[in-house]
Amino acid sequence: MNEERKILVEEVDSVEKPPLAKVEDAVEDKPQRVVAPSPYEAESDAAKLDRKKDYLEGFLAQAPTETPAGEAGGDLYEAVVDTLKSIYDPEIPVNIYDLGLIYGVEITAENHAIVNMTLTTPHCPVAESMPGEIELQVGSVPGVGHAEVNLVWDPPWDPQKMSDEAKLELGML
Repeated sequence: MNEERKILVEEVDSVEKPPLAKVEDAVEDKPQRVVAPSPYEAESDAAKLDRKKDYLEGFLAQAPTETPAGEAGGDLYEAVVDTLKSIYDPEIPVNIYDLGLIYGVEITAENHAIVNMTLTTPHCPVAESMPGEIELQVGSVPGVGHAEVNLVWDPPWDPQKMSDEAKLELGML
């Protein structure tokens, strides 16, 4: 064994009993810390509550920014998207928006709606009637002057374009 690791043991006959601690002795013996006075010491509780920072104050004071009706988040755009979500594919129990058939919705300055869409396959049985139905439905949205549906095949539709809700409905998740 190494010499450095030796433990020294000292035997004693008795140990002096420590004095009993008293609260009064502890307070008197302890030196007082010097603390700078708080500028709020004379403040009432109500004043302290008024002074406390409201973290939402700046956010709540801002005036809401107006989103143009034709942009995402605008009232007219959202109304058109809601209408598209109410149209269901006749073969699949999912709406065409969540199915990923809608590639884009554009609202012009004159409040004309242009919808770019595709179908699951060019041989879809509703290939002739679906664009016309969508045009009628979108055209009936209050505020839309004219609706136009462009049927596109590029990029081709695939199941990855579906929303998670649609995949869940079809048991794909």
